[in-house]
Amino acid sequence: MNESPDDRIYSDEHVWLLMESDMSAKIGITDFAQSELGDILNIELPDEGNVYDAGQSFAVVESVKTESEIICPLSCKVIEINENLSNSPELINEDPYEDGWVCKIELDDKSAIDSLMNASQYDSYV
Repeated sequence: MNESPDDRIYSDEHVWLLMESDMSAKIGITDFAQSELGDILNIELPDEGNVYDAGQSFAVVESVKTESEIICPLSCKVIEINENLSNSPELINEDPYEDGWVCKIELDDKSAIDSLMNASQYDSYV
């Protein structure tokens, strides 16, 4: 496994966030998570405008091995989804940190990111 990118923060549910402004972030699953899932066949994306609480499932990934929920690490509102994943869910396997992002979110509370891990903490965790 490669080291996780330093420009992101991570949850213990193997979700990364890349902060794009004080209150918005791009979100996806980690390289570790996609490798554990195997080849991804489908993803059920959230709808733009949906609101989620921390710990709530916001997407479902179907792979050759299993079906797995993606758990929202922070309370937020979905402001954009990665439309490319609808036709090419394998982008998550191929490039989980760039082309394979799942959605963009607007945070309810910026201080909630303090509960997440930096890259070295996440790498130690896995």
